[in-house]
Amino acid sequence: MTKNFLIQQEISRLLTAAAINGSFRQALLNNPGEAITSGFGGEVFNFSADAVQRLSSIRAGSLAEFASQMISI
Repeated sequence: MTKNFLIQQEISRLLTAAAINGSFRQALLNNPGEAITSGFGGEVFNFSADAVQRLSSIRAGSLAEFASQMISI
């Protein structure tokens, strides 16, 4: 598996968790870095420290807006 594939897989896991759980979605929108490092449902997200830092800079009011901003970072 390539590094790019693994990153895409983690992004998919992150967005899926946010889509199915309102509390996690709100945590992700309020404080992305903390939500990502805390994980969801006993699962951790395997992002590099650099990726977490970049994702932490996202400020969005909805999951769709969050996902859209993820593409540009």
